[in-house]
Amino acid sequence: MNATQLFLGVIFSSIGLGYFLYGKKQHMTVPLVCGLVLMFFTYFMDSTVLISMTGILFSILPYFLRF
Repeated sequence: MNATQLFLGVIFSSIGLGYFLYGKKQHMTVPLVCGLVLMFFTYFMDSTVLISMTGILFSILPYFLRF
């Protein structure tokens, strides 16, 4: 793991924590699940590009899916 991957992990985990807390408080499923995914997906991926693309996808997903 290099410094870029660690930095991306911190950024996406912070966004995930915000989504998780928002989803829990508002009883909304999509932000809650996206928050959990954003907090933990970096542990299972090794590629910086894959981490970036997945993080961006799950960061904008709650904006388009409102359940």
